[in-house]
Amino acid sequence: TFAALADPTRRAILTTLADGEASVTRLAEPFEMTLPAVSKHLKVLERAGLIERSSRAQWRPCKLSPEPLRDVSDWVERYREFWEPRLDRLDEYLSDLQSNVDADRERDATDLTETEEQEPSR
Repeated sequence: TFAALADPTRRAILTTLADGEASVTRLAEPFEMTLPAVSKHLKVLERAGLIERSSRAQWRPCKLSPEPLRDVSDWVERYREFWEPRLDRLDEYLSDLQSNVDADRERDATDLTETEEQEPSR
């Protein structure tokens, strides 16, 4: 499923199918590729279970199959819940670290200015 979703063309096809079923010709319209190339993308999506292709009409309409997308969403959500607090803590740590570096630089600049003011002119 993730391999099928990795391609931007296939994601765009899924976006179109979210509005309802469509023919291969309609799905190919926004892309500068041949119908056979679009059909290959559709086969990848179909093998991943992300779309269904009907055989009830000559033009074999495609429609979105939402269950695999829910599975992906659930999987991503579990990892988001795991990583989000850790990344937030990392962000806080890096912000604190940067504040310390900035404070050190400011202190060093102030010390340098004071030293220069105390030295007699030549």
